[in-house]
Amino acid sequence: MNQKERMLAGLPYKAWLDGLTEEREENKKRIYRYNNTPPEQGEELGKLLREIIGKCGKNIFIEPPFRCDYGSNIEVGENFFANYNLTILDVGKVTIGKNAQFAPNVSIFTAGHPVHPDSRNSGYEYGISVTIGDNVWLGGNTVINPGVTIGNNVVIGAGSVVTKDIPDNVIAVGNPCRVLRAITEEDRKYYFKDREFDVDDYKPE
Repeated sequence: MNQKERMLAGLPYKAWLDGLTEEREENKKRIYRYNNTPPEQGEELGKLLREIIGKCGKNIFIEPPFRCDYGSNIEVGENFFANYNLTILDVGKVTIGKNAQFAPNVSIFTAGHPVHPDSRNSGYEYGISVTIGDNVWLGGNTVINPGVTIGNNVVIGAGSVVTKDIPDNVIAVGNPCRVLRAITEEDRKYYFKDREFDVDDYKPE
């Protein structure tokens, strides 16, 4: 396998060989155009974003500035919104489901380096895939580490560092991130803590 094939297979690889540097440079140009397009040019922003992201559904938007390594290794479902300063190191595959919402300063890292200094100084690094399910809300300054899977209908509290898998239908917070509690039917009527909705059109038809 060449170094790109090794990278995508989750094996140790060298990031400056076999055209990987050139691929990142080309993506930096796309990212630069996206981050420097005037906000009133909504159609152009949408077009540029689809040139960056490898696969995406309908109705996706990322508030500039946005950063990623390749873009082609990111897959996003429909109805996706990410606020300012999203960073995705997509040397491994990043899969995000539908109806996901990211607050500002979310970072998703598939990239890593060996722990031992001799191994690390060899230049080898790795990319281990990250998967995020449907209907997930990531709070501000959340960090997702390599190899993590986050289930469906999950809320991750602000400032969390997610190092292990998170199951479906829970609120999880902390560094390292841990499950706080399950999300239940009782939660449906609240919009913030103990504050109940004063309208009815939040309910599904």
